[in-house]
Amino acid sequence: MNGILSADRLPELAVIPHGTGMDFVRTHGIPAEVDGSIRVALDGTARTIDAGRVHYLDREGRQRERWFANVGSVGMSGAVAQRANSTSKALGGRVSFLYALVRVFASWRNTEVTVELDDAVRRGPMHDVIVANGQFHGGAMWLAPGARPDDGLFDVLLIGDVTKADFVRTLPKIYRGTHLSHPKTELLRSRVVRVDARVPLPIETDGEQLGTTPARFELVPGALRVRAPG
Repeated sequence: MNGILSADRLPELAVIPHGTGMDFVRTHGIPAEVDGSIRVALDGTARTIDAGRVHYLDREGRQRERWFANVGSVGMSGAVAQRANSTSKALGGRVSFLYALVRVFASWRNTEVTVELDDAVRRGPMHDVIVANGQFHGGAMWLAPGARPDDGLFDVLLIGDVTKADFVRTLPKIYRGTHLSHPKTELLRSRVVRVDARVPLPIETDGEQLGTTPARFELVPGALRVRAPG
């Protein structure tokens, strides 16, 4: 992503999936197996989609910028990504992320967060802020079922002060995309999302833990061309 979007021209991106979560290809209907993805790379239709760009602090406190194609997040998801990436992943992406989620949640403490959007501000104790260009996150969690990667806006899911009981009851719904009715979640849409907290919170994009808040997410319309099934 970062190499492509630093180029002088805009090449078409074809994906041969070899990641942990396979979440980007789920949104775009690209086969997860090699032969099918190669056929799409050769014969697929090029679609123009949006991309995200985030400004954040790295581990040394320096300002950094990074592009992402699928999802960025602030809060527990950043710690989950770091734990998942430190495991062997021998059982596959879905189990790796689920195991990391359960382990991190057991000791996670929600903190006071401020989220500034295009036309709204939200403050309060939060568990996660999900900034979604694609629909899937964390190894098939259908966190943003209405997200469209070509509509010029992020789907922003705010997960509030959830308890361990909330977690147990809601986790199966996350994989079915039926969790949005939970009273401690809110779905908003915005082109720019600023996130800050009383204590530095971890940030991840596309499954990689980057650094910490404060963060500014910006959607860039039509930044990518992706080969997808016709």
